[in-house]
Amino acid sequence: MQAIAHYQQVISNYFDNFSLQKEPANLYTPIQYILSLGGKRMRPVLTLMAAEVFGANCKEALPAAIAVEMFHNFSLVHDDIMDDAPLRRGNVTVHEKWDVNTGILSGDAMLILAYQYFEGYEPQKFRALAKLFSKTALEVCEGQQWDVDFEERNDVTIPQYLKMIEYKTAVLVGAAMKMGGIVAGTTEDNCGLIYDFGLNLGLAFQLQDDYLDAFGDPETFGKQVGGDIIENKKTYLYLKALQQSNAYQKERLLQWFAMQPEDPADKIADVKELFKTTGADAATREAIEEFTNKAFATLAKMNIAEDKKQLLHKFGLGLMQRKV
Repeated sequence: MQAIAHYQQVISNYFDNFSLQKEPANLYTPIQYILSLGGKRMRPVLTLMAAEVFGANCKEALPAAIAVEMFHNFSLVHDDIMDDAPLRRGNVTVHEKWDVNTGILSGDAMLILAYQYFEGYEPQKFRALAKLFSKTALEVCEGQQWDVDFEERNDVTIPQYLKMIEYKTAVLVGAAMKMGGIVAGTTEDNCGLIYDFGLNLGLAFQLQDDYLDAFGDPETFGKQVGGDIIENKKTYLYLKALQQSNAYQKERLLQWFAMQPEDPADKIADVKELFKTTGADAATREAIEEFTNKAFATLAKMNIAEDKKQLLHKFGLGLMQRKV
């Protein structure tokens, strides 16, 4: 198992040489475009890393890793249409650069291309990868629908929110790591444990994202701080603040989340103060630590060398302490 930077370079090299010079150009050029924008590419890196954890060469897992990244970007293209988002990774979104119909169709093609990357594996591994991929893809769609539903609801509970982010975000992280295990041919027990490790890290990662959206450093976060507050998103921070607030705090919070002022500066400042005074900020940090520790608990059960456990532990700590 090597440094994370090595796996990132393997993925980067692949996409630097990736070319979809096919007709019709209006189907394939948008795919080339969205994949060229980069991003963290955390999920394919996890697939490569997991393969080497279980004794394979990471290059063997590259097709599965690219399938994961292809699917992730397909979901982003469609999410951007649903959110009417103008920018993705600081660049114009596909549906804005072309049009909505192109975004829908190119996204559909990416989903199909993702499946094609599994075709080079021998039948038993192909079946296991495709089965996991189908299950995960459907769960991501379910998570996205819950996310949409929650925008119109005022009775969302914390367990419901955690289930939504588990399906929308964390299952793909777990699946990405399990795919590495499948490619490496490790035991079913190890595959299950690496999935749980990834799932819990994915939950911690999304809660950290919620936290950084409100309390991150604008210089390092990479997105507008307070974006979730502006959009009235019912994040873990918001739900915890409601749960732990007194009557006056609850009334202020509900009032702010029923409006979208032209200048959101006062709204952001006051809501952040409410997150602090209700203890929601501390509760969110505790939840991030709790899910990270759940991930670490699976390492003790995994049948791998101690040095590999330590590297996975170090990786998890890095995610928990990230600023971007």
